[in-house]
Amino acid sequence: MTSLESAARLSLRVAPCDPRQRRLLLPTSPSSCRFCTIISRHLPICYAQSYTDDLWLVSGGSQNSMAVQSRLLAAEREEAKAVLSLFLRQKGLRSILAARIVNKADGFIEHLVSKLHIIYRSRYAEGLLSWLCFLYVICSYWFESLTTHLFSGRELSTPEIRDALIPYLESLSKEHGDGLVEVVENFPDPFAAEREALSSSMVLTPTSSNKQKAIARVSTPTSGGVLPELVLYLLDLGMDHEEIKNIVRKFPAFAYYNVDRKIKPLVKLLLELGVPRSNIPGIIKKRPQLCGISMSDNLKPMMTYLENIGVNKDRWSKVLYRFPALLTYSRQKVETTVSFLIELGVSKENIGKILTRCPHIMSYSVDDNLRPTAEYFRSIGADTASLIQKSPQAFGLNIEAKLKPITEFFLERDFSIEEIGTMVNRFGIIHTLSMEDNLLPKYEFFLTMGYPRYELVKFPQYFGYSLELRIKPRYARMVGCGVRLILNQLLSVSDSRFEEILQKRMGVV
Repeated sequence: MTSLESAARLSLRVAPCDPRQRRLLLPTSPSSCRFCTIISRHLPICYAQSYTDDLWLVSGGSQNSMAVQSRLLAAEREEAKAVLSLFLRQKGLRSILAARIVNKADGFIEHLVSKLHIIYRSRYAEGLLSWLCFLYVICSYWFESLTTHLFSGRELSTPEIRDALIPYLESLSKEHGDGLVEVVENFPDPFAAEREALSSSMVLTPTSSNKQKAIARVSTPTSGGVLPELVLYLLDLGMDHEEIKNIVRKFPAFAYYNVDRKIKPLVKLLLELGVPRSNIPGIIKKRPQLCGISMSDNLKPMMTYLENIGVNKDRWSKVLYRFPALLTYSRQKVETTVSFLIELGVSKENIGKILTRCPHIMSYSVDDNLRPTAEYFRSIGADTASLIQKSPQAFGLNIEAKLKPITEFFLERDFSIEEIGTMVNRFGIIHTLSMEDNLLPKYEFFLTMGYPRYELVKFPQYFGYSLELRIKPRYARMVGCGVRLILNQLLSVSDSRFEEILQKRMGVV
């Protein structure tokens, strides 16, 4: 069959009505080559709602077109999942945690696919017209193969999808900061506890336009030439204008909070709890969502619950300054963490002490952080209940990136796993220390001191002292006096007590 004969067999009809009813028809019987007149008759062609709506292949019936579209959408969903998982890992999440979040984020994945269609809509619509014009001119054998390729629905490549979605995810990350995971998991309602704070004009469709409108709201003077009430109140509270805009960039809904119903009641509560007025701007900057939570339905009931499990009510000011997000978590999440601590063997009294001293532990996922970390510490012989009371911050560390390398550091230097477990029990934060800046230089200096290895096992707190300001000067002083002290005596006592010990060892009264 010649190319002209092939072209003559193709009849093209574009229906400019409902985009979903548009077809590319391939007749089974020969017909004249009338595609030129058909194209000119129906241009301009209406753009579809998404590029997938424009790509319909009917060859032997509509079922094939639906199958093609279904395949394309399924492929795009999987690619969107892969991009989101990669992005979350780049933000520091462990692979298993990123995968679990992605698998539960069906709503957000559909949102990403929708964004993908919006991004590629115009180029596909323009591409459609370009192809038709090109076909109009060529009218050759290549016409059939090219149109078949175009209208059969080209599957976007991984780089194309990644290039389209990564910038969007980056913009969400800048907008929501630490709350990005909440957005992903709970889309389209990212902060369920703060739902009432979202104005009707801020229905969540995380876009740069929403952010720009919010920033403009706190940047532009009113018709009377003064700044909005919210801005004036926060300026009087001690913030500067740029700090207010930064809060809005992170959490645009903040721009719509009512001063009398949202901001002032929170400030009053913080002052009643003993928070210095000068510290309140810092709390709001760390967790602006706190302003949007109901005082009677959420904040005060949560405080009562936490006090009942042992949080020191006299230290609320310090707790909230360190970690204001504590009061924004759901009751279910808090109870889940408390149940796990009880499971580890931590007493109710000590649970309150842990939350008072390290409220950040509430941000750790039980299944993704606390439980796997406890199992790891248990595997090297650590007492997990005691460890989490003394060093709860260690349970927020990544096992693969932080815990295992520290353990390997000591194993490579002939410490047994039992000795490492003993060191962890005696000095719980040892796994939180920097390998390059702490462990390695201090261990290398230890090797020059002439102590046996078991001195470190007995006194791993050695790694907690400054090498230049404590370890080296005291060691030099001890050597200069011609005496020998164990590491504990060398480093843990006060300066005056250290001198007394040296004098006694030298026989000087």
